[in-house]
Amino acid sequence: MRFRHPDGSTVHLSYCSNVHAAEDLDGVVDQLATWSAPIRERLGWSLLGVGLWLADDVARALDADPTARRRLRGAIDEAGCEVVTLNGFPYAGFHDEVVKHRVYEPDWCHADRLEHTVRLAHVLVDLLPDDVEVGSISTLPLGWRTAFDDDATRRGRAALDRAGEELAELAAATGRRVALAVEPEPGCRIEEAGQLADVLAGADADHLGACLDLCHLAVQFETAAEALGLLDPAGVAVHKAQVSAGLHLAAPATDHRAAAMSHADSPFLHQVRERASDGSLASADDLPEALGDGPGPGLPGVGDWRVHVHLPVHHDDAATTQADLVASLETLVGGDTCRVHHLDVETYTWHVLPEDRAGSDDDAHARIVDGIAAELAWTAARLVDLGLEPLDPAVDPAVDPR
Repeated sequence: MRFRHPDGSTVHLSYCSNVHAAEDLDGVVDQLATWSAPIRERLGWSLLGVGLWLADDVARALDADPTARRRLRGAIDEAGCEVVTLNGFPYAGFHDEVVKHRVYEPDWCHADRLEHTVRLAHVLVDLLPDDVEVGSISTLPLGWRTAFDDDATRRGRAALDRAGEELAELAAATGRRVALAVEPEPGCRIEEAGQLADVLAGADADHLGACLDLCHLAVQFETAAEALGLLDPAGVAVHKAQVSAGLHLAAPATDHRAAAMSHADSPFLHQVRERASDGSLASADDLPEALGDGPGPGLPGVGDWRVHVHLPVHHDDAATTQADLVASLETLVGGDTCRVHHLDVETYTWHVLPEDRAGSDDDAHARIVDGIAAELAWTAARLVDLGLEPLDPAVDPAVDPR
């Protein structure tokens, strides 16, 4: 789905396919027909943007075989979809029974991460629509913090620079630019915009920059305006934003144990931040730790909590960070100049959400198709509110899904 910003540039809206389990080419092709096409049909849109997640085995197969790339491009076209961005953060096993810290492996100190990312870039240039010259790939913020001392940080930055050099060579050879977008996440070596500015200062901004995940920003009690205020002076461009909302528990957080516990058995890591009255943050790496069910006494429970749980963005109850999401969109695309052109709705948790969040429809396929369609419709309506013009004639901006 495309929009025209008042400055004349095009903004691409998509949803991230890491919500669907597929780690081979047949599975990725099938998910386009099984999920993406029905989501587009549910919306009534002529064209649906999909931010593909390609596990390493798929990326290897596609990179090695032009016929396989043509097959995937054909499946994208047949589903009425387009791809301008890839999610290169999870390497493999994103739908395993337990994911947790394994999602950060391999990190940017391992050659496998660089090689995987370059493979994704080679694939993406063949998937881009014919009239699009710039794609993006989001990636992890070096890795989980405990593996990164100063020397590891230097080595990770060197690997990112090498990726940027490979992407520049690819652009020279193909006429299509792929930008690598580093995504800060709580608990990682780079969890805040200031850390990203420090690590990427002086990088090739055309090929190496930021992905702002709007849930991650909110969990850190950080705004998009604050992030840009730190990234801009360092010359770090924002190449992608992930449209996402987290869990917000108003103080005193101890009154909301039940709401937090509904996510405690998730396969994913749910980092928690609690803000004190002086603005300082207390941290826990996962919900059981925050609740005192792991090592240590847990968080104090006297301030607001933000939890890294990706919740449906169109749910407007008080226990989400949707208000922060709306404010971030206004900062990024609501001004006279568009600050990011790839927006990817990333609620990868639909299969594991508690019933009050996911819906009670017994037909899981229909429930998830309807849910993702509602998220996209809600986001499209917010973009129209901000003055962007839908370029799909099938979209009625007067229909507001709120």
